[in-house]
Amino acid sequence: MSEMKNAMITGASTGIGYASAKYLSEKGWRVFAGVRKTEDADRLSAELGEAVRPVICDVTDAGIIKSAAEQVQNELQGQTLHGLVNNAGIAVAGPLLHLPPEEMTRQLDVNVTGQLRATQAFAPLMGAKKDFTGTPGRIVNISSVAGFHAMPILTPYACSKFALEAFTEGLRRELMLYGIDVVAINPGPIKTPIWDKAQELDPEQYGQTDFIKAIHRLLKFTQKSAENGLPPERVAQAVFAALTDSKPRLNTIVTPTPLQGLMLKLMPTRMADRMITKQLGLSRS
Repeated sequence: MSEMKNAMITGASTGIGYASAKYLSEKGWRVFAGVRKTEDADRLSAELGEAVRPVICDVTDAGIIKSAAEQVQNELQGQTLHGLVNNAGIAVAGPLLHLPPEEMTRQLDVNVTGQLRATQAFAPLMGAKKDFTGTPGRIVNISSVAGFHAMPILTPYACSKFALEAFTEGLRRELMLYGIDVVAINPGPIKTPIWDKAQELDPEQYGQTDFIKAIHRLLKFTQKSAENGLPPERVAQAVFAALTDSKPRLNTIVTPTPLQGLMLKLMPTRMADRMITKQLGLSRS
């Protein structure tokens, strides 16, 4: 009988994290599901069964993450943590000329530094130590198609995902020392609460700026994208593949609009600038 696989997923209360915890548990994995609130922990236990073990985990708090890693280590009882899915994240929006700097700090702290805290806490359980004798684990970072292209107004979010791409690449090369692979998944529009949170961008906060027209257009665009987004289960399937394929893709793009990304990749950047700014009403003339 083969050993049960174990994975830790941050940000598992809703959306991609929840869907991934559910999908992996249905595939026979034991999942440690990171949540910030005890009510979410109780809900996950009731909804997802014994194979999903909720763990209080806030990626912005090093002390809480350390306690979470200790809890997981105790429950593993000497087994390997086969997967770490760095999924926790937020989306901050606003025009850069008027964005409160502390909002950029908050964006990067959750989406980048938070992934660093989680990785440092859980990597030793995956084999990141010289005396490890088991099969090394694998790290999957939930990035975004925004890690390749920055949209106006959503630039803070894109900054965090561009940084996460660099984090993934550099970490992968460093952890080759231990045989731990590190890959990224890049979702496009997915039907998750992060899009609802993006709607929290209050246009009136920037009502006296030159960007108010673009903000209103962007809000309509994000609402439409959310309505037409893929279900989070599609990303969960990609997470499972990233954890189990013998040679997983370095970047797995999951989006309902793959041609849009291809077009932006092939199009001259200045041409893309003109197209995007025209759509948002940011052209000077």
